[in-house]
Amino acid sequence: MEEKDLKREQEENKEVLEGEETGEFVEEAEETPEEAAAKAAAMEAEVEEAFSDENLEGKPDKKDLAIADLTDRLKRSMAEFDNFRKRSEKEKATMFDMGARSVAEKLLPIVDNFERAMLAAPADGEGKAFAEGIAMIYNQMTKTLEDLGVKPIDCVGKDFDPNLHNAVMHIEDESLGENVVAEELLKGYMYKDGVLRHSMVKVAN
Repeated sequence: MEEKDLKREQEENKEVLEGEETGEFVEEAEETPEEAAAKAAAMEAEVEEAFSDENLEGKPDKKDLAIADLTDRLKRSMAEFDNFRKRSEKEKATMFDMGARSVAEKLLPIVDNFERAMLAAPADGEGKAFAEGIAMIYNQMTKTLEDLGVKPIDCVGKDFDPNLHNAVMHIEDESLGENVVAEELLKGYMYKDGVLRHSMVKVAN
C-alpha cells in the first residue's frame, strides 16, 4: 500500500472514531416484520390509488353526461305522460257518469208514467194484451237503467233516513216503530253510490 493511501485510511478511521464518540453516527435500527408489512401495504395502496379509474380517466366523458341527461329527461317525460293518461281517464269517467246521471234523471218521470199506466191497465179482457205490452216496455227500460247503475231505493219498513228519503207526510201507526217509513209515494233511485232521486214517503210517528 502506498504511503498516501495509508495516510488517507488512517484519517478516515480517525473521523469514524471521533463520530462515534460525539454521537454523530448512529446505527440505524433494523425494521420489524410488522413494520415492513405495514410499509408494503401503504405503498400498495398508493399504487392502487394512482392507477385507479378516476385518476386514469379524469373527468366524465361529455357523451356520458349527454346520455345521462337525455335518460333523465326521458324518464320525466314518461312519468308526466303517465300522469296525464290517468288524469284523462279519470276525467272521461267523470264526464260519462255526469252524462249517464243526467239522462237517467230525465227518464225517471217516464218510468213513473209506465208504472201508473200498469196500475190502471185492465188485468183481463180486451185491454190485457195492451197492458202486457206496457209491462214489457217497462221491464226493458228498468233493465237498461239497472245496467247503467240505476237502482230503486228500498224504503218501506226501513228507518227514515234523510239522506235517502223525503218525508212529506206523517201518520199514526202503532204497528210501526217511530220514524219508520210506512208508505212510498214516489219511488227513489240510486245511481251507483249516490242518490239520483230521493224517495217521497210517509213516516210513522
